[in-house]
Amino acid sequence: MSSTASTSLDHALDAWIDAHFDDEVRFLQALVRVPTDTPPGNNAPHAERTAELLKDFGYEAEKHPVPEAQVRDYGMESITNLIVRRRYGEGRTIALNAHGDVVPPGEGWTHDPYGAEIVDGKMYGRATAVSKSDFASFTFAVRALEAVAKPSHGTVELHFTYDEEFGGELGPGWLLGQGLTRPDLMVAAGFSHEVVTAHNGCLQMEVTVHGKMAHAAVPHTGVDALQGAVHILNALYAQNTLYQQVSSQVAGIKHPYLNVGRIEGGTNTNVVPGKVAFKLDRRMIPEENPVEVEARIREVIAQAAAERDGITVEIRRILLARAMTPLAGNQPLVEAIQRHAQAVLGEAVPAVGTPLYTDVRLYVERGIPGVIYGAGPRTVLESHAKRADERLDLNDLRAATKVIARSLKDLLSA
Repeated sequence: MSSTASTSLDHALDAWIDAHFDDEVRFLQALVRVPTDTPPGNNAPHAERTAELLKDFGYEAEKHPVPEAQVRDYGMESITNLIVRRRYGEGRTIALNAHGDVVPPGEGWTHDPYGAEIVDGKMYGRATAVSKSDFASFTFAVRALEAVAKPSHGTVELHFTYDEEFGGELGPGWLLGQGLTRPDLMVAAGFSHEVVTAHNGCLQMEVTVHGKMAHAAVPHTGVDALQGAVHILNALYAQNTLYQQVSSQVAGIKHPYLNVGRIEGGTNTNVVPGKVAFKLDRRMIPEENPVEVEARIREVIAQAAAERDGITVEIRRILLARAMTPLAGNQPLVEAIQRHAQAVLGEAVPAVGTPLYTDVRLYVERGIPGVIYGAGPRTVLESHAKRADERLDLNDLRAATKVIARSLKDLLSA
């Protein structure tokens, strides 16, 4: 295809997306209005609704329910992952993955978290930015591609999954593990102003500190598990100071860090607590070895516990998400997205790393080159993801849809 013909097709793709943008916005609103709070993780109803909406476009979504017992053992209630396969001919398969599960809304909202209200060009609601927005951008990019470019080579698959918040093993990990898909390239939900090629790993652990319960009037007859836990926590937080001396060479990623996000224990205010549990999150830069990281954390916890008489600990790994590192084969994705993002946005879009961890690693671990790109602002902070009043600028949705459609056109004709 000549460069003139390719440019003409790009403009035609843009025009189709502009003409159908109101439909895309309504599609996203319908998705946001079906809650997918995880926990508790009852996500099958959203998959059913998504499949209904896709059917209106002539798209048949394969429904792949994860066995109920497996889901409940995992700590969730229901998962049905979706695959939409659009085969145009011989050639590479490109998967587009977005997740529908989200953290609960929490407090502080000034808009209905499931209202999908539009104010001043922004849609408000849980998952508007991360990542139901890319259910819409990916779907409408494919619709534009088929209506305008009419590809005759390759395959596009839409992977709409429901386990990103718990680590992805029963989302993309399950689809890949069951042999239900094996794409050649993949793009996962992201933001419009950067192409992410690497991300941090994440280790999550639950630490249970045991002491001996006693009446608060005679505390010397017990062993205070909370004081033991505080001593352990201080030892762990001291590691954060050391982590700042370790720098990643990946642009967009700084240094490792540790966070304790949940603590519970005790029975009453007049009782010396006999058990306290906390959950920690250790972000690992791509250069770190997860085995060494976990071993070191266990060592720090055990040493601190040993310094308090009568204190014992149990340590359970909850999640190990390895870092995403770039595969050589991702270059066609990076080049196509960067080229078209610059054309659509009028500015260069960098290829960087992110301190988040995502489902993409599950594809990359299996040798499938992938990048993160989709509808959203310049930073997670701007999106209010996982905070009150999450929102999406509809201009970013429009731009990302155009960039993905144009990039698919190039990648399928290469």
